[in-house]
Amino acid sequence: MLFAREGAKVLLVDRSLRQAEETLSAIREEGGEASVFEADVTSTENCKAMVGAAVERYGGLHVLFNNVGILGRGTVVDVDEDHWDQVLNVNLKSMVLTSKHAIPQMVEGGGGSIINVSSIAGIRAGSGGAAVPYAASKSGIIGLTATMAVTHGRDNIRVNCIAPGHIYTPMVAGAMADEFRDLRRRAGPLGTEGDAWDIAWAAVFLASNESRWVSGIVMPVDAGLLATTPLAMLDHLR
Repeated sequence: MLFAREGAKVLLVDRSLRQAEETLSAIREEGGEASVFEADVTSTENCKAMVGAAVERYGGLHVLFNNVGILGRGTVVDVDEDHWDQVLNVNLKSMVLTSKHAIPQMVEGGGGSIINVSSIAGIRAGSGGAAVPYAASKSGIIGLTATMAVTHGRDNIRVNCIAPGHIYTPMVAGAMADEFRDLRRRAGPLGTEGDAWDIAWAAVFLASNESRWVSGIVMPVDAGLLATTPLAMLDHLR
């Protein structure tokens, strides 16, 4: 919605057409331009078709926002191998495949911006129990971002990464007690809860010309959580 408000023509890609169409309806109500495309971004053929649809409908591709992810729990001792593969495929492989097909079109159009969504769990051990597949995939996104930024910099393609903190989204809402939600809020120096809009504004900045000299970074959007330690926040957590 924010991309559309800023004047972008948006291709909404989702495995669920129903969910994509909900967003499409909201964008059109505000007078924005968008369309939907059903795809599984763990499939290289689907990713190729997605890029083709963007070029066919809008004449080119200039921004790729890789914002797909699932949770993945377990330690290295008890993690299920199939679950590990699924999480790495959805969270990490998908970004490789979308970028593989998007970058040639960006090069043809004179450049572009790629924004990958990682997590603070890719930098520090997360909260709420062991989640090795999730953490490994999110760390991989950070390494992928840096390498892509260097590899494609001379193509005038910027690649950056957002690391959300304790964001309250549908992915976590169904399995989180109110007490733990409040604890997450109090753990950050700002003492406020983040939502999807906070991440969206960071993505809009990284896609815009205002960030034309920014590439290869990891931008935490986390209420300052990575700047502190549990002991420093003790008075707020008691």
